[in-house]
Amino acid sequence: MPYTVPSFAEIRARQLRDARNLDATAPTDADSDLYIRASCTASAVDGLYAYQHWQTRQILPDTADPEYLEQHCALRGITRKAPTCSTGVMTLSGQAGARVPVGAEGRDADGEPYLTTAPATLAGEGAAATAVVPCRAARAGAMPDRRGARITLVSAPSGVQATGLLDLDGGTDAETDAALLDRLLDYMRTPPAGGTAADYRRWAREVPGVADAQVYPLRQGPGTVDVVITGQDGIPGADVVAAAQAHIDAERPLGCQATVYAPVPLPVHMSLALRVSGDATLRTLRGPVRAALEAQFALLRPGDALVLARCIAAVAGLEGVADVAVRRPAANPAPTALQWCRLGELALEAL
Repeated sequence: MPYTVPSFAEIRARQLRDARNLDATAPTDADSDLYIRASCTASAVDGLYAYQHWQTRQILPDTADPEYLEQHCALRGITRKAPTCSTGVMTLSGQAGARVPVGAEGRDADGEPYLTTAPATLAGEGAAATAVVPCRAARAGAMPDRRGARITLVSAPSGVQATGLLDLDGGTDAETDAALLDRLLDYMRTPPAGGTAADYRRWAREVPGVADAQVYPLRQGPGTVDVVITGQDGIPGADVVAAAQAHIDAERPLGCQATVYAPVPLPVHMSLALRVSGDATLRTLRGPVRAALEAQFALLRPGDALVLARCIAAVAGLEGVADVAVRRPAANPAPTALQWCRLGELALEAL
């Protein structure tokens, strides 16, 4: 049975009880010396109990503090994944033949810096030449959507306009304690076994920027393994896919061929008919309905089919929805192994 840790008051009461057992006439009221001494002793003992309780929590990884969780992981060669930078391109314009060097810095409307990662030369006619320049965020970590954002070069090269467009994706924060613990528990439950599906999933998840992975053994024939990875915010960038491929190639058994893929989004356009109740309208329900559907899509992994009955149940449970019917799609979407169902356009109509 579990040990019950006494409280401060219980510890003091025990001290006073022992004093009365030795001398029944001893004063133990709140103004007595015995009461003050018992309070001091109880305070020290209560602190020792608290320290022992803290020590006990560090023994098991699922209750350990972050520093000790990392020590549990280090014993098994697992380290916390570092944050990654968003990558993409800058679209710049200017005079034909103008060159953009590596390391040219640009900033968006929020002042976030971005750096070019490869040189480029503007090509085109006269002053209408353009170049698509690879770039990355100067700061590692997850960032808001930067597709089509305007960027301003800090020091525009000769012949290049100071403003352009930015298109980035990827970028992840440092691994959370919960994600690190999940990888450790996965290692403990499915220890390395020389190249099983669990091994490939674990190898993929060791790469910064990879949140999870689906493994398909023998998908392209004997000796082949396909690994489909997802990022913390959805589709991982090409740099994360390349890093996962390199890491798995270094870990996989000899004679096996592994291929890492990013999932291909499969937009699912939905049309729902709603019977509303109370003061609700189709307009006020649009936000809650979309949020409920996105929660269902968030549960899906690449290759999983969307179950429309679950979508109906999620929407029917919203306040103001009396009944719901799915007009589109007509059946559960059935993606391939590389496809990932994502919510597309949403239309609502009265039932």
